[in-house]
Amino acid sequence: MIRPPIVIPMARRRRTIYVESRIRAPIERLWEATQEPAVHQRWDVRFGRIDYQPRQEGEPQRFTYATKIFPGVTIAGTGESLGERDRPDGTQWSGLKFWADDRRSIIESGAGYWRYIPTDDGVRFLTGYDYKSRWGWFGKAVDRWLFRPTFGWATAWSFDRLRIWLEQGIPPEVSRNLALAHTAAIAGVASVWFYHGLVPKVLLVDQGELDFWLRMGVGDDLATAAVVASGFLEIAFAILVVLFRNQRWPFLLTIAGMIGLLGAAAWTDPELLGRAFNPVGVNLAMIALALVALATLKGRPSGRRPLRVPPDDQPEPVGDW
Repeated sequence: MIRPPIVIPMARRRRTIYVESRIRAPIERLWEATQEPAVHQRWDVRFGRIDYQPRQEGEPQRFTYATKIFPGVTIAGTGESLGERDRPDGTQWSGLKFWADDRRSIIESGAGYWRYIPTDDGVRFLTGYDYKSRWGWFGKAVDRWLFRPTFGWATAWSFDRLRIWLEQGIPPEVSRNLALAHTAAIAGVASVWFYHGLVPKVLLVDQGELDFWLRMGVGDDLATAAVVASGFLEIAFAILVVLFRNQRWPFLLTIAGMIGLLGAAAWTDPELLGRAFNPVGVNLAMIALALVALATLKGRPSGRRPLRVPPDDQPEPVGDW
């Protein structure tokens, strides 16, 4: 089936997805990592599988791609690529157009490009692409508010995973696992701080929390106020853990706080340490999660690191090469 050139209407060009990453690596390595299907699918989270089809003389390279959306649900599509490695200005370029006949895919058809621009210390690697969505007005709404932002973030996250691989030698599978471990550790640390601040301290004012202050000689009213205040502080700290998740201090404070609270519990109520789900288990688990977060601070891809707005003029992905 021969497809006509894809031309994205002007009204949609304002929403072209653009991602740029500066990669300190030889342009030949970058070209291979992005043009070889078996290598490409390792770092690009948007594609679970890419396969080149037999190429006819004088025809663009056709390929098929597949992406697993949910367990047991895979969306497949087809594309055509055309690369140009030796341009007069020293840059390299790769254009493509793509379409999906599967009506479960929100993407009907689209076009895009990759550019490789040599710099003094590496390569400016950038992409711009756009597409037409399915499902009428519903598809346009889903695309604008959910799919397009997510797809753009996935592109940026993948570009940064590629950068880490070529610059630091960390395989894409390892950087993905580091990102998952770090996210899980942040979620664990923040949720424990938030829950223990909100439920037993602010909402219920747990008697055990009151007894801690009463044993220190504090009156009833002041003990209640201290419990509630400490609850709000823990909630605030949970928010800070999420906001400053890429820094060391929230996790170092968590470790210090868990050690301090465990010591205070042992001093004021030693019998508490022998009960089920006592502070020893909870605090040690929190310390372990904080250590995981500290250990995974580096080597993780970030969707916020690449540029999302072109710093100079770039071609539109009209697909009419």
